[in-house]
Amino acid sequence: MHDLLTIVLLGIVEGVTEFLPVSSTGHLILASALLGFKGEAAGTFEIVIQLGAILAVVVLYWRRFVDVAAGLVKRQPSAWAFARNIALGFLPAAVVGLIVYKAVKALLESPTTVAVALIVGGVAILIIERLVKAARVPSVEAMPWTTALGVGVIQCLSMIPGVSRSGATIMGALTLGVDRRAAAEFSFFLAIPTMLAASGYDLYKSGGAIGQGGWSAIGIGFVVSFVVALVVIRWFVGIVSRHGFAPFAWYRIVVGLVALAALHFA
Repeated sequence: MHDLLTIVLLGIVEGVTEFLPVSSTGHLILASALLGFKGEAAGTFEIVIQLGAILAVVVLYWRRFVDVAAGLVKRQPSAWAFARNIALGFLPAAVVGLIVYKAVKALLESPTTVAVALIVGGVAILIIERLVKAARVPSVEAMPWTTALGVGVIQCLSMIPGVSRSGATIMGALTLGVDRRAAAEFSFFLAIPTMLAASGYDLYKSGGAIGQGGWSAIGIGFVVSFVVALVVIRWFVGIVSRHGFAPFAWYRIVVGLVALAALHFA
């Protein structure tokens, strides 16, 4: 499909950016444009290798998931609240994603859309950081069902490449009174059903166009993104707990402006 170095570089980009509020899809689109990685199979590659990063969440938080599963069996209220909130957070994206699938696939081929979304999203993060009130929700289990559903609705904005799924969910949770750490963890957990559904549906719709070389590329990208995400997730939780999200906002703005300039003069 493409040379090994390109595949590895894209896997690294995915692993680094999936859980940061900087848009992994946006970075993959811009990186793919620079590396000449294009076409329908390339678009599927960019979506499916995100499962490698999602697997990193499962590995790092395996004890949390085991405890929740055991709690569901024992009918513990906190475990049922956790499962309910993840389900409600996922529901809006599942419904809207089916409706706008073709439009989203078309936007995956628009680097300009990504660049603009990066800038707008960066400005939005800076504004939210200044306006957000004191947190009153300390954990995923403590979130009211209306808050979980609200974050799920906000997550739909991330279907626009460059907006950032993690950025939309984390900032949405903050505006609804969720603690920084809990907002980040809810975003991690919500990524599991969301990206499983997105990847599964995309493979169902376009898997036949991938070919043997494409599957090999996806496998390599999956492994690379998984390994890199393992490191990034732990680092990210520590950073946002101490310093907030402003550094990522400024990064988004700079990358967006540079991308616009590069696209304009290309």
